[in-house]
Amino acid sequence: NQCKCLNRRRMCLSIHMFVYVSKAAAKTQVEFDYDGPSMTTTVPGPRSQELMKQLGQIQNTGAINFFCNYEESKGNYLVDVDGNRMLDIYTQISSIPIGYNHPALLKVMTNPNNLSTFVNRPALGILPPENFPDKITESLLSVAPSGMTRVQTMSCGACSNENAYKAIFIWYRNKERGPNTPTNEELNTSMINQAPGCPELSILSFMGGFHGRTLGCLATTHSKAIHKLDIPSFDWPVAPFPRLQYPLDEFTRDNAEEEARCLEEVEDLIVKWRQKGKPVAGIVIEPIQAEGGDNHASPDFFRRLRNIARKHGCAFHVDEVQTGGGGTGKFWAHEHWGMDDPADVVSFSKKLLSGGYYHKDELQPYRIFNTWMGDPSKNLFLSEVLNVIRRENLLEQVTRSGKALLNGLYELQAQYPSILSRARGQGTFCAIDACDDATRDRIMLKARDKGVLLGGCGDRTIRFRPALVFKEYHVNLFLNIFNDVLAQHK
Repeated sequence: NQCKCLNRRRMCLSIHMFVYVSKAAAKTQVEFDYDGPSMTTTVPGPRSQELMKQLGQIQNTGAINFFCNYEESKGNYLVDVDGNRMLDIYTQISSIPIGYNHPALLKVMTNPNNLSTFVNRPALGILPPENFPDKITESLLSVAPSGMTRVQTMSCGACSNENAYKAIFIWYRNKERGPNTPTNEELNTSMINQAPGCPELSILSFMGGFHGRTLGCLATTHSKAIHKLDIPSFDWPVAPFPRLQYPLDEFTRDNAEEEARCLEEVEDLIVKWRQKGKPVAGIVIEPIQAEGGDNHASPDFFRRLRNIARKHGCAFHVDEVQTGGGGTGKFWAHEHWGMDDPADVVSFSKKLLSGGYYHKDELQPYRIFNTWMGDPSKNLFLSEVLNVIRRENLLEQVTRSGKALLNGLYELQAQYPSILSRARGQGTFCAIDACDDATRDRIMLKARDKGVLLGGCGDRTIRFRPALVFKEYHVNLFLNIFNDVLAQHK
């Protein structure tokens, strides 16, 4: 069976003399990992298709790829309900930090001292548990961005950004109001969605950005029209994000001019919206635009953008929902900018297993509230994830694996220039473009049937989002399979 002997064939692949030689699996794999992909059906298989029909009678299944057997999934490998074992380089949209069923996290579940935290989910804003301050300190505050000592927990990335926007607006109005209390007119007009109680403030965002699908976040999301279609939105400014040319060292001048153009447009928009009576209270940006196509900009671009925010009195909100947690080789992608004061707000979720945002002291409104305000059980897991990252030096591992992955992508785009281009990345947070969206989608489906899960983003980009336990051994496995797919496509 061609599928069953797939892994053995990968290690001796010789198509076009393009072979990545791997070390012995036993010396490189983590203890809870499998030794490679194993495919028995195409994906989705018969059982997944049955479940798709069953769930389709209950809710929309248009986005579902296949159904999973999470009990059998381990490390870098996701197993589906048909018994297919796939090397997962997408990891639940970049949200699995240290692989599936990591023994350290299973141990957290079996600790009787943690039972109450899992059984009882408190309304943290009014009735937090006794150990909550200590647990927040040892988890989220232990990795706080530079200059920040406050964090507000939430449940997901979109609600993290949504509430961060609210905090920015409240901060901005408090600056304008000074020591005065809200007037009766402000209080009364707020109840009917009118100014001055509901002020005409705005958040500046960037074309290609993705910040969530809640109503406020959608006004700052500009990655795909289908996300926004039919949804009312705010009249907020949208700036161009730099479109860099690759390889970077061959287009230094062009890229610098492109970034300068975008920054000039940012300032023009801030002035224009102030003149319209809708001043920009905050600027929100991703260190790498993920959903929008893995779009990068230079550290200098972000440093200058930070200065523009200061100049115009805007809060600077860095959205690290997808980039945070170590995938770029540093815990926060904004650390690559080399700044002591990188932001006023930093939002997070995904690899941090819950959600929330860090913020400066002055952005501490008491009116940010919902029922759960996060989940203490996720902090237990995050504390152990951070222990594993430190104990196993996983950020260094990410840097090594990322270098191997990006070098492999460079070689593949050189070998298949009619198919691939613009390889780019930081750490294992990498991407490469296909020649068009249809080719991208076919390549990803063929890779899945050969045992590799990939993700798409932007118009024609393949994005790579492995767990932090993704090693050079796994890079080589992937590159050989990917080369096989490309050779057959060619």
